[in-house]
Amino acid sequence: MSAYRIRTGDTLSGIAQRYGTSVSALMRSNPSISNANLIYAGRTLNVPGSRDEFTTARPGPSRPASRPSQPSRPSGPSGAPDDSPRPAGASRPYDLARQYLGWNARDLKVSSNPVGRAMQDWVPNNVNCANFVSGTLIASGQIRQSQGSASVYGLMGNLDRDPNFRRVSLSQARPGDVVSMRTPGGQHVVLFAGWQNGRPLFIGSNNVNADGSQRVSYSQMRYPIMAIHQHRD
Repeated sequence: MSAYRIRTGDTLSGIAQRYGTSVSALMRSNPSISNANLIYAGRTLNVPGSRDEFTTARPGPSRPASRPSQPSRPSGPSGAPDDSPRPAGASRPYDLARQYLGWNARDLKVSSNPVGRAMQDWVPNNVNCANFVSGTLIASGQIRQSQGSASVYGLMGNLDRDPNFRRVSLSQARPGDVVSMRTPGGQHVVLFAGWQNGRPLFIGSNNVNADGSQRVSYSQMRYPIMAIHQHRD
């Protein structure tokens, strides 16, 4: 999901056509808009994209629509069950994210577990990266429900305004820090998960299903990092 600053003369239908989406999707992404014919120049619009990010990971099979109340045994970076030890300095959001490895975003966001309850149900199944990260932060108690966002820029801005968070460099990152990236198609946000073979490892809601929808998984993306937000313990 990307952000667009409305210009004089813009219409929702014109913006929807330009970005390959629909007026109804734009309105769902921007609950403050109650009249599709009334938008204001200078304001920022959340624009749902076709995907959150472009990944080189091999697509995996989709999970069935129905889910048990508890997730199955999580999978690690190789796809095997995740029996790796908890990284030093890992935070509660990281622990929650790892708990739901292998879950489809479509199932997680409507589940009764703490992260699912904190996520927004209306978000399309292929753009849940900020929705998932927000859910882990809310469920862990690091942010309030009102601070969560389905937009990467929206979440970045909320964390910038929160005195309990600070921006750090990648060398200072701890597992559970929020990493926002710029991608060819817009933006993507994940949680830092440590280092693997000298490269940073991330965990989040990624477009790894064959149909383009998202599943909670590990990744080693190399996109430019816009910000890393670390909670002040």
